[in-house]
Amino acid sequence: MSGEYHAVFKGRGMNFSEVREYQIGDDVRTIDWNVSARTGKPHVKLFEEERELVVMLMCDVSSSSLFGSGRSLKMEIAAELAAVLSFSAIKNNDKVGLLLFTDHVEKFVAPRKGRSHILRILRELITFEPKRCGTSLSQALEYMLNITKKRAIVFLISDFIDDGYAKPLRICARKHDLLALHLIDPREYVWPDLGLVKLHDAESGKPLWVDSSSKQGKRELFGQFMRWQDSVKQNIQRSGADYMQLDVSEDYVRSLVTMFKRRELRR
Repeated sequence: MSGEYHAVFKGRGMNFSEVREYQIGDDVRTIDWNVSARTGKPHVKLFEEERELVVMLMCDVSSSSLFGSGRSLKMEIAAELAAVLSFSAIKNNDKVGLLLFTDHVEKFVAPRKGRSHILRILRELITFEPKRCGTSLSQALEYMLNITKKRAIVFLISDFIDDGYAKPLRICARKHDLLALHLIDPREYVWPDLGLVKLHDAESGKPLWVDSSSKQGKRELFGQFMRWQDSVKQNIQRSGADYMQLDVSEDYVRSLVTMFKRRELRR
């Protein structure tokens, strides 16, 4: 995972490291002609990548993130994703920051390097208890735009149960390298046979009656979910951000690696 991360997210340039004697397979364009003439043997210049990238993890901790029909809640998968990305970043000497949000920004941890800093981020992800229930992607994105002056790699991890965030999303995607990780649970589109059930929206609290045993009802619910999911995907892609749907019941690391490889091929 760390290797794929490094290949996709390049540093800002290359710094001169040292000169050594030419070896078979070295790029002849890196030959240092002055040193070669002085020593009588061909020498090449070696360079190191100047990284110093900033990675920001934006995690949705609203009430809908507490939903989960399988082994894990969405919030738990979000925390695992953030942990994997954090350790990939630190292995590549990048700074990592954290922003937790509901319908307002609940917690901000400024980007820093180091294992102790990453452990702090993990503690926040595991132990943090949000004060509010709703979701405002717009507020979170606007906050991100205000506190980050330089270009950053931004991972936006959410179930995207919200609207009205198209403009700040577009601005953020223009300023930063923005990747949207859309968490979904299979129970959101595949319903068990429970008869007529009364559901409550996790954030608005509004009741909804559904005939979960009806084939027509199942088809309608599935179709409605797929149309909504497709609209989320299109809105994000139109903004210029990358989009990846992650089913919380599946291997998210494999999905991340697939996304990173796809990005690398586009370069």
